[in-house]
Amino acid sequence: MSKRGVMQTRVLLVCAAIAVATGVLGGIEGWLTIPVLAAAPFLYGFLLGVHALPGIIAQELFRMPWVALLTHVLAGLVGAAIAPVYVPQFLGTALLFGAIQEGVAAIFRYRAWSWWRYLISALLIGGVIAFVVAMAADLDELPGWAQALYLALSLLGPVAWTLVGLWVARGLERAGITPGAHRSAVR
Repeated sequence: MSKRGVMQTRVLLVCAAIAVATGVLGGIEGWLTIPVLAAAPFLYGFLLGVHALPGIIAQELFRMPWVALLTHVLAGLVGAAIAPVYVPQFLGTALLFGAIQEGVAAIFRYRAWSWWRYLISALLIGGVIAFVVAMAADLDELPGWAQALYLALSLLGPVAWTLVGLWVARGLERAGITPGAHRSAVR
């Protein structure tokens, strides 16, 4: 990369490809929302964690500023094309999750890229999911076991999806998707 902070075309194209793949998953999640909330609302927080994927994959591949937010916004647009009824939710989620992932990376000055750093952002996202959806889902109507399971799965869902994202990113890296110049950060 010739200048720090300027994204190359290759980075933009890979982020767009990640966004399409993860945006399709987000769109599917959108269409599953109503059936899941009707049948097993305690699973919804786990399902919503799929939206953590775009930024995690992009950050692990490129380890540079703004790739998480860019990839999240593009994925939100793809998801909105698949499930247009959820346009505001997809874009809001993209901005929020992307900002959390970028914020955690910025706190570490875009130098810490170990798995534990990704888990910090995953737990923050899980906390947001648990809080927001608990307010919207009226958890008081559920039995105690379902409330506890809901909170646990809301926190662990983004963690599980983050681990999936790291696995995908490492597979893409082994396939030669990332140029070596972006791998200079400390693990």
